[in-house]
Amino acid sequence: MSAAYPGAAGALASVPGVRFLGAGKIRELFEVDGKLLLVASDRISAFDYVLETPIPDKGKILTQLSLWWFEQLADLVPNHLVSTDPAMFPVELLDHKDLLQGRSMLSERLSMIEIECVARGYLTGSGLAEYQAQGTACGVPLPPGLVDGSRLAEPIFTPAAKAAVGEHDENIDFAETAKRVGDDLAEEIRDLTLKIYGRAHEIAAERGIILADTKFEFGQRADGTVVLADEVLTPDSSRFWPADLWEPGHAQPSYDKQYVRDWLTSPDSGWDRNSGEAPPPLPAEVVERTRARYVEAYELLTGRRFQ
Repeated sequence: MSAAYPGAAGALASVPGVRFLGAGKIRELFEVDGKLLLVASDRISAFDYVLETPIPDKGKILTQLSLWWFEQLADLVPNHLVSTDPAMFPVELLDHKDLLQGRSMLSERLSMIEIECVARGYLTGSGLAEYQAQGTACGVPLPPGLVDGSRLAEPIFTPAAKAAVGEHDENIDFAETAKRVGDDLAEEIRDLTLKIYGRAHEIAAERGIILADTKFEFGQRADGTVVLADEVLTPDSSRFWPADLWEPGHAQPSYDKQYVRDWLTSPDSGWDRNSGEAPPPLPAEVVERTRARYVEAYELLTGRRFQ
């Protein structure tokens, strides 16, 4: 297991010609030579906190998985990727090849569409909470009798308005999406979201995995072309469940940070999530099990061994 990698901002901040644009919970964004450089750290978030303890290789696993999915979806939608080979990056970055290898994407600059495009094929998470209260998910009426983990008759588009780091995205309905971005673009991103979800669900099912839900980000080129951006179909943006363990009626086992969430909410952590205090550092066993879960998801989906 390689050493954890907390982030790139410190190493690249002083490189001439490289401009630090900002950081999300996991990724850092730079501008160089008119393009965007996305670098995935090994940080992990839970309950709206970025945790003190990173998960070794997590950024590489998620980046490599996104690249594999871009290949599977290339005939459905263009993506923002220019190169993942640091040797082909702008000359300003050549001294940092080792730092960037495996966890970075040089990408097109796009005009980002400020909507989180969520597809749900199963009822869980915030969709379940709304359903239990109102019988809907993001305003989409659902039939009675559904429980946590129920498969929906058809996948649904449940968009969200993007929130600042540390805050929850706000679920909105399709009418509000159209109001924000226009009718034509709202319809296009809805249709793309459901089309991509359908393809990905089929591919995952062939590998014994259920893709319960996922979210995408899209941008537009100057000519208006809608382009798939950011990461795609990783355990950080999707719920992947082992198909052989699927049992509606309760929370499902998943290929993500389940070990982290479970430990943080257990008596062992000593943390009260309502206290307003940041979570404690993760113990080594939780780090190792979480990393193993991410590796397992990558290898099952891609059929490749993670190096």
